[in-house]
Amino acid sequence: MAKKKEIDKNVEEINKNLGSGKAIIGANETLKNLRHSRVKKIFLSSNLADTVKEDIVHYADITKTEVVELNYPNDELGALCKKPFSVSVVSILN
Repeated sequence: MAKKKEIDKNVEEINKNLGSGKAIIGANETLKNLRHSRVKKIFLSSNLADTVKEDIVHYADITKTEVVELNYPNDELGALCKKPFSVSVVSILN
C-alpha cells in the first residue's frame, strides 16, 4: 500500500511540473538537458528500451541526478500525464 502512495506522489509531481512548464517529455530532450546538467529528476516508464535506459542512467550517474523507475508502461504514463500519446521518459528541470 505504501508503494502505491509513493507512485501516486510521483505522478502528482510530474503533472504539477508539466503544468508549470518545468518538465519535459521524451528521451532525446532528457538526454540533451541531462548533458548540460539542467535536470534534477527523471521518471522512466517500466517498458523503456534498455539501450535508452542505459544512456539515461549513465548520464544521470555522472550528473548525480535522481532516476525513478515507475511501475507504469509508456502508454499508461502518457495517459497519467494527460497526453494522447505514449510517454517513456519525463524529466523535471532545475
